[in-house]
Amino acid sequence: MDLPTVWFCLIALLWLGYLFLEGFDFGVGMLLPFLGREESERRVMINTIGPVWDGNEVWLIVAAGATFAAFPGWYASLLSTAYLPFLVLLLALIGRGVAFEYRGKVDSDRWRRGWDTVIVLASWISPLVVGLVLSANVFGLPLDANGDRVGGLLGIFSLPSVVGALAVCGFALLHGAFFVTLKTEGDLRVRARKFALRLGVPLLLPVTALVLIAQFTQGTAWTWVPLVIAVLAAAAGFLRLRGWRDGQAFALQGVALAAVVVGLFGTLWPNVLPSTLDPAWSLSVAGTASSPYTLAVITWVAAFGTPAVLVYQGWTYWVFRKRIGTKHIPKVHAPS
Repeated sequence: MDLPTVWFCLIALLWLGYLFLEGFDFGVGMLLPFLGREESERRVMINTIGPVWDGNEVWLIVAAGATFAAFPGWYASLLSTAYLPFLVLLLALIGRGVAFEYRGKVDSDRWRRGWDTVIVLASWISPLVVGLVLSANVFGLPLDANGDRVGGLLGIFSLPSVVGALAVCGFALLHGAFFVTLKTEGDLRVRARKFALRLGVPLLLPVTALVLIAQFTQGTAWTWVPLVIAVLAAAAGFLRLRGWRDGQAFALQGVALAAVVVGLFGTLWPNVLPSTLDPAWSLSVAGTASSPYTLAVITWVAAFGTPAVLVYQGWTYWVFRKRIGTKHIPKVHAPS
């Protein structure tokens, strides 16, 4: 396998890591007003992601940086077309991070409600934008022969990209419910489990529609395999959750996501960004890759840096692996 192909697969893996790890982050924030019926329960929900949310966001930075280093043509065409959506995404992520840090600085219900509103809005906006951009990348953008966007700012919107936005949003909501079930105890855990079991299938309908559109418009025979795996893993996840096997259900949710990502990037190959104006103008893996020397250098950097990051992040999850409940939440120490 040549280096451009290796880096195409690595970028798909980075997006998988971001969607899986940041997905439950977003889901917890989205579910904050629905599952957290009192302040102590909302604090429990935020504390489930408190030690890890900032590390999870690093995957987005690494995915963008790897695209810039390995496929500068891909990076330039996608980022220039999706400039405003990415700006909205960054503002939402910044606001969400500030809200996590500031909501507990003052002992005031009004203060906390304001920052909780920021968390909820940012947690809904972020997966919508990520889904919009990623699905637009898979299904194509109006690019000319030079890789430049043609048309106005709304060129990124299409039926598949809107479905993709809803798909990532629905997945994040369900993923967050699985995570809250896994990480909490008591009434909050029961409430999250009930939410996932009741609304899980409707929330996954946009994901199903997205992969079917990709399969019937761009897919090949082998890309049916990850689609079948995704369906079986999702169904098994619900069965495990029904049997109170929270860890297995959460892991199976990850298997389903991995299969969907493999299927979508499989339908994209050998392009990195199709052109909806003319297939001949699509950006390919070979045509947008950096020089062999650049790819060799960043491969060596990734070979040493990636294991260190994975070990550190895995250690963080291991340290904070236990369930928490309202009994673990201390009294507020902030000034009124």
